Amino acid sequence: MYFADCFADLQNSQPDHEAIIFQDQTITFDQLISRGWQVGNGLLELGIARQERVAHLAKNSPEFFEIFIGACASSYATAAINWRLAEPEIEQLLNYTGNSVLFVGKDFYATVEAIEANLTHVEHIIALDGGHDRWTDYPSWRDQQSNTQPAIELKGDDDILHLYTSGTTGLPKGVQLTNQGYMNTLETLSNTGSFDFDNTTTLINVMPLFHIGGVNLTVIPLLKGAKLHLMVDFEPTQVLDKITEEKVTNVLFVPAMIQMLLQEPRVRERDYSHLEYMYYGASPISESVLQEAVDVFACKFAQIYGATENYALVSLLAPEDHAPERNKLRSCGKPIPGVTVKIIDTEGNTLPTGEVGEILIQSDCILKGYWNKPEETAEVKAGGWYHTGDAACLDDEGFLYIKDRVKDMIITGGENVFPAEVENALHSHPEVADVAVIGIPDDKWGETIKAVVVLKAGSELCEKDIIDYARTRIAAFKAPRSIDLIDELPRNPSGKILRRELRAPYWEGVDRQVG
Repeated sequence: MYFADCFADLQNSQPDHEAIIFQDQTITFDQLISRGWQVGNGLLELGIARQERVAHLAKNSPEFFEIFIGACASSYATAAINWRLAEPEIEQLLNYTGNSVLFVGKDFYATVEAIEANLTHVEHIIALDGGHDRWTDYPSWRDQQSNTQPAIELKGDDDILHLYTSGTTGLPKGVQLTNQGYMNTLETLSNTGSFDFDNTTTLINVMPLFHIGGVNLTVIPLLKGAKLHLMVDFEPTQVLDKITEEKVTNVLFVPAMIQMLLQEPRVRERDYSHLEYMYYGASPISESVLQEAVDVFACKFAQIYGATENYALVSLLAPEDHAPERNKLRSCGKPIPGVTVKIIDTEGNTLPTGEVGEILIQSDCILKGYWNKPEETAEVKAGGWYHTGDAACLDDEGFLYIKDRVKDMIITGGENVFPAEVENALHSHPEVADVAVIGIPDDKWGETIKAVVVLKAGSELCEKDIIDYARTRIAAFKAPRSIDLIDELPRNPSGKILRRELRAPYWEGVDRQVG
């Protein structure tokens, strides 16, 4: 059985159950999946090659799921394009992907018009919202196709989803995620107690659908019969109102979103009694933000650690381990059943408990490869292990503690300092809204530590105040030597801080960026 067969079973078992609520639309499972079959049959009629990428450039809407269902039922892979990229970046990404079909939403008609002449492979542009004088009208094209499941042989190693790495260090790479990989993911989550989705589950999604979290925490619950409230953008007041009014049971946010929700003026005035789970991940969360969220929302919290390359499944900090007396809030939990983790040093030696090194994992949920990048694939899968690039250690109970990205480690005077540790200390200050820590060049120490800080409204903290506070929380050598105050930190769509943008002015003209 493959993903398409799971959707077929769902269509038969609960055809009239509400699947997606979007703006003024209510879409049943029968409607959603029938439209998916129509898309699949339409793609086959276009005559594109088996396993070709089908690109999607649009904000969140039900059409993404129609395309995903149709593509995986007809041997194609949905390539979800990050719509936050600039025009030249989108052009470069589409040419790298090599897709002949591009589905585009109305918000990006002008973007595609501007780059259309330079797209070397695109032959069919399908306008999701219609109304374009040259491109194919999506509703008309879809509705003239057969609504029966495409009759085509599928394979376990077929790619069904083509997502991209976050791109914090350059052009994103296309990550190949397969039929069997997603069936393994479905089974793994079904056997993990914090993901007991069924047709009584009501979830909300504000995560972009070009993000692994946005896909996994929508598609997997849908396959379990859950009802999805899909939102286009993240706006704190609208999200909180939706959670309350629709009696939402499950939500997923990145830490930056949780922080913004907590800053909403009426956040403590609403009824969250129906909320059962709040999942979070994709970037570190400070203990102070997490503890406040637990107090406000009073539901079960579960942290998911993973990446696109491992279907976002490495470890889970379960609800019971969020209890303060467990003293595990700085960890990202224990490896999910079926995932093997080891920590290695720069020579490849396995490190003992408590020592920091790179995380390597083995599981049945690992990328097939990077699209058209055999060398990068071989490097990241060397020795039969997936090399995460994350620095961490394990405690004596097997809990995983992420320190930072290996490449983000700061070496100052021979001491290793991980930015996340310093950030966590500064986040605990009541007047600090956001913070990023970087290493900058220093003639004496090699690097020194700089904190880039966003203050809360009305704060009058100065550089000395922040440095003095840091020294009360962490060792002096870890405390920042200098502070930059800015209005907003640069982040990628998954909420990760773009440290390369913060570092760039300081390392310009320096031969080696040791940080």
